[in-house]
Amino acid sequence: MRAKERHIALKNVGKINPESIEDYIAAGGYEALKQAVRSEPNEIVASIVDSGLLGRGGAGVSAGLKEQFTSEACLSCDERYVVCNADEGEPGTFKDRIIMEHDPHLYIEGMLIAGWAIMATRGFIYLRGEYTTAIKRTRRALEAARAEGLLGDNVLGTGWAYDIELRKGAGSYLCGEELTMLESLEGKRGYPRIKPPFPAEKGLWGMPTLINNVETFAHMPAIIRNGTEWYRSIGIGNSTGTKIFTVSGNVNAPGCYEAELGVTLRQLLEEYAGGMQAGKSFKAALLGGAAGTFVDDSMLDVPIGFDTLKEHGATLGSGAVFVIDSGQSIREILHNILRFFAHESCGKCVPCRVGTKQLLVQLGEDRASEDGSDNTLDELERQARVMARTSLCPLGQSPILPIGSALKYFRSELNTTQG
Repeated sequence: MRAKERHIALKNVGKINPESIEDYIAAGGYEALKQAVRSEPNEIVASIVDSGLLGRGGAGVSAGLKEQFTSEACLSCDERYVVCNADEGEPGTFKDRIIMEHDPHLYIEGMLIAGWAIMATRGFIYLRGEYTTAIKRTRRALEAARAEGLLGDNVLGTGWAYDIELRKGAGSYLCGEELTMLESLEGKRGYPRIKPPFPAEKGLWGMPTLINNVETFAHMPAIIRNGTEWYRSIGIGNSTGTKIFTVSGNVNAPGCYEAELGVTLRQLLEEYAGGMQAGKSFKAALLGGAAGTFVDDSMLDVPIGFDTLKEHGATLGSGAVFVIDSGQSIREILHNILRFFAHESCGKCVPCRVGTKQLLVQLGEDRASEDGSDNTLDELERQARVMARTSLCPLGQSPILPIGSALKYFRSELNTTQG
C-alpha cells in the first residue's frame, strides 16, 4: 500500500481548475492574504520566522529572516521588491512546475503575503521559458487576481500598491542562481555578482529585494492561516513542514511526492515510489540534482531533513532523488554531471571556466602511481575543492558535492580502470 502524502504545497493539485480563481477562492484561497493585511507587516515577518520555514530552493536559509533583513534594509528606499525564482533548471527537479501548472494562485498568494510583510512595491516572477503551460496559467492567474482587486494600485482596499510581473528565463542554468537571475531581470547578460552585498540589502536595481523559490512561497498561506505552532508540529527538528520530492530512476512509480520532513529515503522509494523495478536492486541515490550528493544504502534509514543530511555529509538541495540501480555506472553518471557543469559555465571566472573542463579531463584519465593507487581521483577532488573556494557562484562551487560524495561511497568503483 502506498504511503499517504502530507500536502501543503500540493493541497489543491487535481482538486481544482488551475485556470479558475473562483475554484481557488472556494477552496479557501486568498483567505490567508486577507488575514495578513489585517495584521501589521512586522507581525507577518515574525510569523514566518517563528514557523521555522526554510527555503525550499536548495540552500535552506530561513525564509523569515530573509523577510526581516529585507524589511529592515534601507528604510529610506522608495522601492522594495519581491522576486520569485521559478527558473527550475536543476536536473531531476520538477516540483515547482507542478505547483505552477496546477495551482498558480497558491504561490501568487504567497508572494502577496511576503510583499505585505516587507511593504514591497513590485513583484517579479522569473519563470523558466520552457515551462509553457506554467507561463500560460500564471499569466491568467495574475490577470484574474488583478480583476479581483488582489493586485494593483489598491490591494484589497488597503491603499497598498503592489503588482506582479512575469518575466521568462532564456534557458540558462546559471540564471537559477539568485544574483545571476537579478542580472537577467535587469536586462543584462546572466553573469554572477559578487557577494556581499546580498539581495536583501542591495538587490534588483540596487533596491532591497526578497527572493524565494516557488515552493517556499507556496507554504506561506498555510502558515498564516493555520498558525506557526501547527506548522512547527510538522517535520523534524529545525526542518519544519513538508517537502516535495521528485523521484526518478528505475522505480515503479517515479513522480512528485510531498512528504513530511523526517521521511526516510527507504520510505520514499518503497512506500511512495513503489519500490525498485523488477530485476533491479538499489545501489545509490543522487540527492539534490546535479549539484547534489551521492548516497549509498547506508543512508536509506536516515531521516531526511536539512540538518540530518548535513550531519552525514549529504544535501537535501531541491528535493530531487535520482535512484541508481546496481547495473548503472557511477563513473558514467559523474561524467555526465561534470559535462553538464562544463556546458553551463558562463566563463566569467577562471576557476570555473577552466576547472569544469579540467575535471572532465581528470575523470577520463586512468593514471596509476607506482604503488598501484589512482592519483587522478585525488587530483579530481583537490581541483574541485579549489574551485569551491575560488569560484564566484554556486555553479563552480558545486562539483565538489557529487565528486566528494562519489569518492566517499564509490571510490573503489571509480578507481577501476575503464574497460
